[in-house]
Parts: sequence; C-alpha cells; structure tokens
Amino acid sequence: MILAAGLGSRYGGMKQIDGVGNHGEPIIEFSIYDAKEAGFEKVYLIIRREHEDAFRRALTDKIGKKMKVEFIFQDMEKLPEGITLPEGRTKPWGTTHALLACKGIVKQPFAIINADDFYGKDAYKVIYRYLTEEISDDHYAMVGYRLGNTISENGTVTRGICQEDEDNNLTAIREIKSIMRRNGRPYYQEDGEWKPVNENSLVSMNFWGFTPKIFRQTEPLFKTYIEEHIGESPMTCEYVIPTAIGELVKNGTCSVKVLSSNDKWFGVTYKEDKPEVMERIAKMKEAGIYPDLLWQ
Repeated sequence: MILAAGLGSRYGGMKQIDGVGNHGEPIIEFSIYDAKEAGFEKVYLIIRREHEDAFRRALTDKIGKKMKVEFIFQDMEKLPEGITLPEGRTKPWGTTHALLACKGIVKQPFAIINADDFYGKDAYKVIYRYLTEEISDDHYAMVGYRLGNTISENGTVTRGICQEDEDNNLTAIREIKSIMRRNGRPYYQEDGEWKPVNENSLVSMNFWGFTPKIFRQTEPLFKTYIEEHIGESPMTCEYVIPTAIGELVKNGTCSVKVLSSNDKWFGVTYKEDKPEVMERIAKMKEAGIYPDLLWQ
C-alpha cells in the first residue's frame, strides 16, 4: 500500500511520479520493484482522484503486466459522520485518513509506505518476512531508521521519534516538526527556540506492517482528532499514522515490533534533494543492484 495523495507543496509538484532514474523512473517505481523481489504480489496506490491519469501514464501502464495494481482514492469529502469539508480546503487530512480509505478494500496483512521515500531492498524483505511469519491482529511492525540519515540538507522535516524496550517493541512515538541540521547537528524548533535532538534517535519513516484490524482501531482516533482541531485550523489540521500508532501503543491496544534494515533511507522532500537522489540511483544501477531497465 503506497501513500501517494500528497500535494508536494514543499517540493513544488507531484514528486510521487517525478523521474529520478536515467529512464525517468520515479522513486515509487523502485519501491514497487523491490517489493516484488521480496515477494509482494499486489500494489494499492492511494491517490487523489484527479491524479489517476497522470499515475497511469507515468507508472501503471509500464508495470501493469509485472505487478497487480489497484487505485484507492483519498477523497477529501469522505469524513466521519457529522464533519463537513471546510470551504476552500485543499490539503489532505493526513496519512491516517489515507489509511482509512482502504477500509473494506484491503482484507489481508499489508505493508504501507510513502511514495517519495527510498527504503532499500532489505527493508522490504524484512517486513515481508514479518507479514508472512509473525504478524497477527494487535501485533504489528515498523521498519525504523536513524534520524541522522533522514534529514534533508535543504530545509526542515517532520519525523516520528520512537522509543523501544529491550525486546524491540515500540513504547512511545512523538512527532517532532521543523527538524534540520544546524552546525552539523540535528535541531528542532519549538516555541521559537532551537533544541537539539539525538542524531541516533530511531524514527518512523511510515514503513508499517498491519492487519486490517488497524482500520477499526484508528477510525475513532481520527474522528476525535478532527472534531477537536477542525475549528482552530480548518485548512491545515491533519492526523498522521505515527501519532495514531503512538496513541494505540500508549493505551495498550496494540504492540509494534521495531524491525531494522541494513539499508539506508533517502528521499525527496525538497526539489533541491533531487540531484543527490538521482546520483544515488545511478550508482546503484552502475553497481548492478538494479538493471538498467527495471521491467525488461
């Protein structure tokens, strides 16, 4: 399941399908390739309805014979009973809303990722193994990454900072906004003050393994959040998956196993990130990690 309905406001366009490979492949195409190699057989693309033609031209027409693809639309108007779309709002309601768009459609254990993040081949193998051998209702998983490896050099980022116990179970997760590197170290801004954050902190990059029970567990949390925040920030409030999982873990509703990967994350938050991503992709092709043409 791929979260691909964002507007890419910081990037300045649809980064989900912007080419970074030498044949115009977007990051999402490498993600699907890696997922297929790990054993996944179907992809659900969560998109905005008006972007369907663009995704078909850029992606699904090319990979449709190699991987089953189904679109799921994250409709802005689809909100809990009693809540209406504020006039003029264009910003999506967050990744939890995107997750809930899959309720009733996805009926098996699944992994969920961001469209614009490169997670590495090993991450898909690790999560696939968990989904096929260990996962059960209320016992989920996430692939964690080191904060220092996930910061853009071209602006601030938001990250879910994680804590885990001695058995590698998630104990808490806190969303921190406006993280950037200053004088070589990560800092975040809060109440107008820059505060340090540990470079080795474990962070969530929205790579989760769930069963369909997650829909029932997050739906009431999403409704409560929107009810509490729509009045004060009708154009911008959003409820993200790390925050929802943090609440579920805190109240003992579920457990989340923290899985580690041997690969390094990279991605495109800002347009200025693109050249480095293109260079990394090119080097991996040169090294034979990927073929020149992915689907030949």
